[in-house]
Amino acid sequence: MYKIIFGWIIGALLLLQAVRIDLPSPPSHIDPKNEITAPEEIMTMLRTSCYDCHSYETKMPWYGHISPVSLQVNSHIKQGRAWLNFQEWSSYDTEKQQKIYKGIVDTINLRMPVPMYLTFHDEAKLTKEQRDTIRKWAENQLKEENQ
Repeated sequence: MYKIIFGWIIGALLLLQAVRIDLPSPPSHIDPKNEITAPEEIMTMLRTSCYDCHSYETKMPWYGHISPVSLQVNSHIKQGRAWLNFQEWSSYDTEKQQKIYKGIVDTINLRMPVPMYLTFHDEAKLTKEQRDTIRKWAENQLKEENQ
């Protein structure tokens, strides 16, 4: 009985591999002038911890090609890009940029990067000091825009 159930589970997982949901391709030309600008220290942290989900520079991990996990990974990336794409920064109006800075201030210490992502990406983990640095930078951007 257990062999039959195990066989069905393996069969279902193999069939799931036929389900492919690929990320939308980035534009053929990405204008570097559209990318967010920040001090080098901030840009390094953003690229290391944020760009996989919030830019076109996604490095798809090995498990991102295996269903059903790939469905979740692709969903996270699509949602991340929809909320914020650092490489499309200049296309956002001031109101949206302010909303994003506020979102960074509110989430950098709580939810970003997402814990599931950090499980497989030690390099993306931010120390408390790094989180504070990013939060302070975003707060300063809010203050500058409101003046």
